Amino acid sequence: MLPAYGPDFDGTLDPVYDPHLDGDADPGEIVWTWVPYEDDPSRGKDRPVLVVGHDDPWVLALMLTSKDHDRDAADEARYGRYWLDLGSGEWDARRRDSEVRLDRVLRVNPDGIRREGAVLDRERFDAVVGSLRALKGW
Repeated sequence: MLPAYGPDFDGTLDPVYDPHLDGDADPGEIVWTWVPYEDDPSRGKDRPVLVVGHDDPWVLALMLTSKDHDRDAADEARYGRYWLDLGSGEWDARRRDSEVRLDRVLRVNPDGIRREGAVLDRERFDAVVGSLRALKGW
């Protein structure tokens, strides 16, 4: 049986935009799932994530937050955390601006994804992928 999450993905990925609102998590979709904390994987938070690919049987995703990290970007970078402004969308009922974390590619069990939140437009997906490739050296 597949656990709820796996170790963070550290391989090479070629994200391809391919959203289909069909109940499966596809690259370009923002879905909701439980994300474990890095410092204590036994704890975590329910949050939206941007699907960027698959590593069979896992869904690969980047977590989103409504917290603004622009103010503490230097401190975040010192700890190896990099964020990209994403703007707002249907994944957040209050339409708050979101940021996507680029340095941590999550492995998520597809059975742990509870709902599709939105399809991210192609322009923003491509911006995330470009930043992800630059950061990861893909």
